[in-house]
Amino acid sequence: MSTPYPFTALVGQDDLRLALLLNAVSPAVGGVLVRGEKGTAKSTAVRALSALMPQVEVVAGCRFSCAPGAPDPACPDGPHETGPGTSRAARMVELPVGASEDRLVGALDIERALAEGVKAFEPGLLADAHRGILYVDEVNLLHDHLVDLLLDAAAMGASYVEREGVSVRHAARFLLVGTMNPEEGELRPQLLDRFGLTVEVAASREPDQRVEVVKRRLAYDDDPEGFAGKWEQEESAVRARIVAARDLLPSVRLGDAALRQIAATCAAFEVDGMRADIVMARTATALAAWAGRTDVLAEDVRQAALLALPHRRRRNPFDAPGLDEDKLDDTLEEFGGQDDEPDPDGDGDGGGDGPGGGGGQPPQDAPEGNGPDTGGDRAADIPAQGEPSDSGEQKAPAGGGEQAAAQASEPFRTKMLSVPGLGEGAAGRRSRARTEHGRTTGARRPRGALTKLHLAATVQAAAPHQRARGRSGPGLVVRRDDLRQATREGREGNLVLFVVDASGSMAARQRMSAVKGAVLSLLLDAYQRRDKVGLVTFRGSSADVALPPTSSVDAAAVRLESLPTGGRTPLSAGLLKAHDVLRVERLRDPARRPLVVVVTDGRATGGPEPVTLAGRAARLLAAEGTASVVVDCESGPVRLGLAGRLAGELGGTAVTLDELRAESIAGLVKEVRHMQGPQSNSGRVA
Repeated sequence: MSTPYPFTALVGQDDLRLALLLNAVSPAVGGVLVRGEKGTAKSTAVRALSALMPQVEVVAGCRFSCAPGAPDPACPDGPHETGPGTSRAARMVELPVGASEDRLVGALDIERALAEGVKAFEPGLLADAHRGILYVDEVNLLHDHLVDLLLDAAAMGASYVEREGVSVRHAARFLLVGTMNPEEGELRPQLLDRFGLTVEVAASREPDQRVEVVKRRLAYDDDPEGFAGKWEQEESAVRARIVAARDLLPSVRLGDAALRQIAATCAAFEVDGMRADIVMARTATALAAWAGRTDVLAEDVRQAALLALPHRRRRNPFDAPGLDEDKLDDTLEEFGGQDDEPDPDGDGDGGGDGPGGGGGQPPQDAPEGNGPDTGGDRAADIPAQGEPSDSGEQKAPAGGGEQAAAQASEPFRTKMLSVPGLGEGAAGRRSRARTEHGRTTGARRPRGALTKLHLAATVQAAAPHQRARGRSGPGLVVRRDDLRQATREGREGNLVLFVVDASGSMAARQRMSAVKGAVLSLLLDAYQRRDKVGLVTFRGSSADVALPPTSSVDAAAVRLESLPTGGRTPLSAGLLKAHDVLRVERLRDPARRPLVVVVTDGRATGGPEPVTLAGRAARLLAAEGTASVVVDCESGPVRLGLAGRLAGELGGTAVTLDELRAESIAGLVKEVRHMQGPQSNSGRVA
């Protein structure tokens, strides 16, 4: 086993270290979600924490890590008698993004269950992580149903496996840590709420600190054991402090004044439900224990709010998590009441030291990192381009002038855009598909391991052979060849590729504002339906991929907001660029079906025969079976109908911008018809 990087050797990242340590002191806090750009030592910090966890006593030979003094009465390996056990290090179990449900929760041997009536159970990662750490890197990319199972187990402290009437339960209490890069997509708000604490991390912009990061990392890479040995004294001190804080935790008093502040803070920031209040109370208590105190102070409540509330205030994927610290201070002061929580040292710091002190140290606005990679360009850092115009309706010069980006109008709720037919892409909430979860539509012989048994089909396959197999009792004699896998139909996520005309003919501020509002609405819908999105823009003499296909719809929204207009209309370039994006994405993710949304007035200018070239590009997309919708942005009393012609070339359907603004694309377009291509993909708006 390789030597982990020492936890105490991490540079900066005070909030991250404090949040991890608080969960080590009190796993009831509910885990940590670490959000940040790549290369900020998120994974390094989590793996380093495992070396600080105290040893655990387990029943010898128990696969579910039962405690010798209080074994789980429902343990599948039980019953266990109380008595001395063996000591081992706390485990850190990593859950891969591509893990199956059986790998996470465990698997039942259905064949033995049917034939012998026994519960033959193979434990999963939840059992391995019991009384240790369960680490999920890139948790935002984990499939929704796996996240649901994971968080349910974390909340209940137990995992339940049920298959065709056979059920197994085992204890599953662990410190849950998830890391994610927001550029790759967000978690759903209800899943965010299930993580106790959240921490935002970013690489330091201070040269001296970055130099120290590199020096320590190079020293560790050259001699991991020697580097870890230099930090062993600090590691032992933190390990001992965790044990002491755990022992002190039951004695910590959460007074009425602190409870009033917690309740008032959650109410002032309008967080949903009561989980935030409970998490804040547990966090404040853990902060006091970490500081060596038996009373919770106002500074503990403040620090608990900064760790527990920011991710619970998101109302849609375009909201950045955060907390108004001035408002927080005002609320704590207003509801502080009589201070019935004495400071044993009289200096207000609670006697704490180390990462986070004793609580009360607010996280910095720009957390300092300790990774060598600063994360490169981020969507949120892209400035708007161009100079503002004097009139909202003024157009850019036809020769290639540029206007400042128009603000998007208020987004609205859309009905569903879907790709007809039956796909086999990543599970989501948009188009019909064959999936592992959903309603059962039939049965087949399993390919590989059996995951979803079709009981009726299995019995039907086994029944004709009972006499030949010598059946003499009531039990059914089942062979592996009899097992049948249930085929299920659910919903898949699609790739929604927006192709947006940003030329001078679209430069009217009112029109572009409506266009952006409509695209923003569809982006919000794509987030809710777990789609990937991409953004292609065309203006001047070329087309650009403003955002490659990604699950981060908030990044797409930022790129859309900063989109300027002006110049000629290279429509063919935009369509060909979309074709290139889809071609590359088809190689990366061949099962995900695309839907192209072209936002244009249909004009094509610049270069020789621009209209003819645009028609050829459109027919190229149609020939490959790409479902499409054209949003007609033409305005004025005289309409040329160019967008409608484009939709015909694409084999899709056009809807005018006025109709789009009144309702939605989905409320007006009933079906997208197109030429059948090799993939036989067609678009439909239901």
